[in-house]
Amino acid sequence: MLRNPLPSAGPARAAGAFVAAALLFAGCAKQEPGAEFNDPFETGNRAVHDANVALDRAVFGGGKPDRKPFMPAPVAEGLANFSDNLGMPSAVLNSLLQGRPDPAVRNAARFLMNTTVGIGGILDPATAVGLYAEDTDFGETLHVWGAPEGAFLVLPLAGPSTERDLAGKVVDFVIDPLNGAFPEPEKYYVAAARVGAKVADRQRYGDVIDDILYNSADSYAQMRLLYLQNRHYELGIEAEVFDPYEDPYGQ
Repeated sequence: MLRNPLPSAGPARAAGAFVAAALLFAGCAKQEPGAEFNDPFETGNRAVHDANVALDRAVFGGGKPDRKPFMPAPVAEGLANFSDNLGMPSAVLNSLLQGRPDPAVRNAARFLMNTTVGIGGILDPATAVGLYAEDTDFGETLHVWGAPEGAFLVLPLAGPSTERDLAGKVVDFVIDPLNGAFPEPEKYYVAAARVGAKVADRQRYGDVIDDILYNSADSYAQMRLLYLQNRHYELGIEAEVFDPYEDPYGQ
């Protein structure tokens, strides 16, 4: 049962989150003149990337042709739908912070429909009626506000990011309207479902991820290229880019 989420995301907490974000992106590393990518931490990034790939191989059997599905496809889809639905209130808030009320209204309507008719978001009737998600995050909010992208980063477990997007992840976690909305033990079930959704995504996009991590001459460079181009596409920075989920090699 939902509780009032407002106390856990009050003004003091939100203010602290904005200060943390400012501190994080204030020192964003600048790209060297003539460099194709802003990646001054490449040596450390590659080490983290190698550790992530080793973990993926050990836990998920990444790169193995006989890899078995981790869960039935309907379960994977339901977990992904549930997790996506939980992210809608945060998307609504970020759209408002970006001065974009239209997607905020659509996402709010989508959240309401999927939470009720869609049994808590396990099903996705909103998409069936043409009410599509317009996902966003605080990293995009910072972009709209003029914050620089900063250096490319690879995070343990979480994978590729940038300094600006890392700041956005921190703020998104703190200002999420659903933080504190679930009592115990429901909040642990929700956390487990969100982790399960990440596992489900590894299964749903397994072929694309394997192509990047195990079938590339330099999986780090390939991952960096795909992440940055896709992120720029999401932010509207570059018009002539591709969606890596559609074409893992961008050709």
